[in-house]
Amino acid sequence: MRLFADSASDLPKDFFENEDVVLFPLRVHIGDQDFEDIRGIQSIKVFDAIRAGNHPKTSQVSPEEMLKAFEQLAIADEEGLYIAFSSELSGTYSTAVMVADQVREDYPDLKLSILDSKAASLGYGLLVKEAVKLRSGGHSLETILEKISFMADHLESLFTVEDLDYMAKGGRISKGSAFVGGLLNIKPLLHVEDGKLVPIEKLRGRKKVIKRMIELMQERGSQLDQQTIAISHGDDEEFALILKQEIEQHFNPKEVEVHMIGSVIAAHTGPGTLALFFLNKIE
Repeated sequence: MRLFADSASDLPKDFFENEDVVLFPLRVHIGDQDFEDIRGIQSIKVFDAIRAGNHPKTSQVSPEEMLKAFEQLAIADEEGLYIAFSSELSGTYSTAVMVADQVREDYPDLKLSILDSKAASLGYGLLVKEAVKLRSGGHSLETILEKISFMADHLESLFTVEDLDYMAKGGRISKGSAFVGGLLNIKPLLHVEDGKLVPIEKLRGRKKVIKRMIELMQERGSQLDQQTIAISHGDDEEFALILKQEIEQHFNPKEVEVHMIGSVIAAHTGPGTLALFFLNKIE
């Protein structure tokens, strides 16, 4: 069984190589330069570009790359599952559906399922890693699809950013939803709702943001001591490790993973972002 995922999962390059997951890279554009996420650029370059006053842009996965991969799957007569970046945040999911339909015109027996993760960054990454584990355990495509769909429906994603204008400019939230803290040290807290980024409230200072994240974990989380929790950060590991420590003290989870946000997500959230991912229900 072949697994496909795109670079918005914020998993490292060696994960795709070591776990035999086909990578579909989104693209990052800085000035007149064009990069394939993960393959051709690291997120620190994006953060540095933003701090230097640039405004990186992104584009979805190449349809040609998907076409080639799906045709190879059909020719090999294998089953496949593509877990895609949230359809509310990128056109990659809808492009994959369109390309798969095109491939089926020549290969009507194509055995490919395409799942909308409704997620981004390491929340999306948690779904991909679970799919790899299930595949390694010998589970069927039907079972994997059912379990990952369940996770996608019950994933909680909490974010704080330095400035929501980054996402407003990129169209990831409405301009009317963007509020800026600036000199007042106001930190917006937002979450993912039906695949969309939605602001929740404004808090003053990092301590209050972390305190509120812990409160929301307590309110929304389920059996947190049995979960792998994920944290991603925008070139601010210190902020992420403070949150990790608080989570470990309060909930004693199975594991807490911490990674830097990937290049495509970085282009829309900017430096100083902190994101937290956990499940509100587990089977």
